[in-house]
Amino acid sequence: MDDLESISLHVAEFIKGRLYFATLQTPIKPRSNASTHFFSIDSELVYESFYSDFGPLNLAKLYRYCCKLNKKLKSYSLSKKKIVHYTTSDPRKRVNAAFLIGSYAIIYLKKSPVEAYQPLVSNNSPMFIPFRFQNPASCRSNNNNSINVLKVENGDLNWVVPNKFLAFCGPHAKSKNENGYPLHSPESYISYFRKHNVTTVVRLNKKVYDASRFSSHGFTHKDLFFVDGSTPSDKIMQEFLEIAENAKGAIAVHCKAGLGRTGTLIACYIMKHHHFTAAEAIAWIRICRPGSIIGHQQHWLEEKQGLLCYQGNIFRAEKANCKNNNFTPTRILTRSARKKDTDVSQIVSKVDQIRLDDKKGIIDISSRSRKEKALQNGGLGGNNNDSNNNNNVESEDTVTQGDKLNRIKAMRRQPRSHTTGGMSLDNLKPHPRSSSQPFKSMTASSAAYHATYVSPLKPLRAPPSSPPSAESSNSASQLSPIRRPHKQPVPGSSPSKRPPKNANNSSISR
Repeated sequence: MDDLESISLHVAEFIKGRLYFATLQTPIKPRSNASTHFFSIDSELVYESFYSDFGPLNLAKLYRYCCKLNKKLKSYSLSKKKIVHYTTSDPRKRVNAAFLIGSYAIIYLKKSPVEAYQPLVSNNSPMFIPFRFQNPASCRSNNNNSINVLKVENGDLNWVVPNKFLAFCGPHAKSKNENGYPLHSPESYISYFRKHNVTTVVRLNKKVYDASRFSSHGFTHKDLFFVDGSTPSDKIMQEFLEIAENAKGAIAVHCKAGLGRTGTLIACYIMKHHHFTAAEAIAWIRICRPGSIIGHQQHWLEEKQGLLCYQGNIFRAEKANCKNNNFTPTRILTRSARKKDTDVSQIVSKVDQIRLDDKKGIIDISSRSRKEKALQNGGLGGNNNDSNNNNNVESEDTVTQGDKLNRIKAMRRQPRSHTTGGMSLDNLKPHPRSSSQPFKSMTASSAAYHATYVSPLKPLRAPPSSPPSAESSNSASQLSPIRRPHKQPVPGSSPSKRPPKNANNSSISR
């Protein structure tokens, strides 16, 4: 233990004589010995940033860390050793590592948040830097990350509230691959939604697919549009809460990228019904779905924290009163919901102050009046039959914040082996989608897409010299391994023969 303290800035003890968390003074990796086992995850579990954000790590990485640490604690070869999770003095890596071991202490060691936090900040511990909320205005980070967390090829969805809220990227009219980013049609999600008891789909962005493609399969579909990167009006917030409170099953919510607008409204429900503060709701949603809730939306949630807490208390009181009177209403409304604000001018509240990048500066304020007119003429509600509603609010030529986030996610790919070689998007090997993968399409149009889906991990080999037949090409490319071609004999020449051994040359002089 004395040797550990000599090379560390700070040491936190989580299991006496067994588990420690250490911040090293130098980047030199310590070597394990007969009494101590050292390990680090700084280069193994890496956060995928969107802009200048750097954490916290998501639930998938937390799960991997817990499995790794449990395996070490149960290992027979390490049973008599101290296990030390070490990190460097890099403030970003250090705070992510502390988040992992603190979460482990809460989940597996049954400590309270205060008990898990106390060892990390005691004994003159260096201060931890706070996690940053992603801000498009300070886009200076490198997004070539090593792990594809959101798994866009599998639908780009995450459960935020188990069995209640599912956040996902906005579906498109048809499945396709656009600039390396897989886009999924509504039919791609049907089987998964049914399996997980999703009954309602809420769309927050402009209409790029027909709502009947969900409603025809028995799902309730609602439209609650507000401008990309902005905050919702009180009317939209109350309508969303009513939909969530009266839905019979889980609710799938999406905007363009499924991050900003989607996370903001789900946070409203969490704050109202689960006693979360704005900071706690934002933190949890970003652990479940990294990159959620953009810039100004964070401050908007802080402004709504008192109102949502008050509405939650009224909701629970009315529900308890109805339960005591043996009466269960089909619809429970809060006082603020009964007095709906019909003014839609707040739909672009403070959107003129949102910066999308450093070069372009703030959004053109002159576009605000056009958006307000479009919203007032098109309406806001969940009328699924109004095909012209909000179609003109977001122009097809305008690069919105959701487009930027989708572009960043499209850049993410799994790390490639050094032996695989370079990859060109023009030389990719087509292969059919496996039946074991989720979101398998059932329609003819999307089936054609899946039949030619291109994998970025399998470069195309050199084509054969002569085109094979249809049957042979299908069977050979999908079932038979690629074989090296045999050497063809030159026409008109006899096959070469090895000359016979000369008896006189049977032995070689030395």
